[in-house]
Amino acid sequence: MADRKLIMAGNWKMHKTSAETRSFVRELKTAIQDGTVPCEIIVAPPFTSISAATEEARGTAIRVSGQNLHWEDKGAFTGEISGEMLREAGCSHVIIGHSERRQYFGETDETVNLRLKAAMRAGLIPIFCLGETLEEREQGRTFSIVKGQLLKGMRDIALEESTGFVIAYEPVWAIGTGQTATPEQAQEVHAFLREELVTGYGSPVANQLRILYGGSVKPDNAASLMSQKDIDGGLVGGASLKVGDFVGIIKHGI
Repeated sequence: MADRKLIMAGNWKMHKTSAETRSFVRELKTAIQDGTVPCEIIVAPPFTSISAATEEARGTAIRVSGQNLHWEDKGAFTGEISGEMLREAGCSHVIIGHSERRQYFGETDETVNLRLKAAMRAGLIPIFCLGETLEEREQGRTFSIVKGQLLKGMRDIALEESTGFVIAYEPVWAIGTGQTATPEQAQEVHAFLREELVTGYGSPVANQLRILYGGSVKPDNAASLMSQKDIDGGLVGGASLKVGDFVGIIKHGI
């Protein structure tokens, strides 16, 4: 893992009211206040709970992420939210290209590219998601699929060593299914992505960029996943909704 600092990011999806968010973050602060967790911790609540999360997390190491953003900075886009709005609400990160956005809401590699650029214009750190479906894996197309998503998503995006850009590999077949890629399967794809980044951006950038694994990360598999050379943390779904489970992942994944 070189000297890359782990990230544990909880994607809450469409869960938690503002009151539930405040309670969760308070519990999380108490659980990690001993200072023994040398990783970055991020929570991604629904838009309506972002302010509650940022208020409760103020003065701690917990960072807050949006779950999506529009590629325009403002305009007649009913129901959308801009990068500037997320920043004002207290977000430092934003998830882009999650498989559920691709599956249910028409997200494409091209719109992912536009959203990544918008996030960076707004000073947000993107968590850029990509990954293959079960059918694509069974057809032996994993590497071609993730390479295509990476290259199209990153088109015309310049990165420097200090950018902080984050990629999340999420095998679609392992999200919310209870299935998990083996540590070896996940490492194989992470290593492939890092080599592609070396080709596109050079070794200094590629070797400091963090690649998270997202696909049914749980307390009982976090340590084995995080022990892999090119896995730099987790994008956690269902297991991030309970403080005990999320803390278990954080503490077992170091």
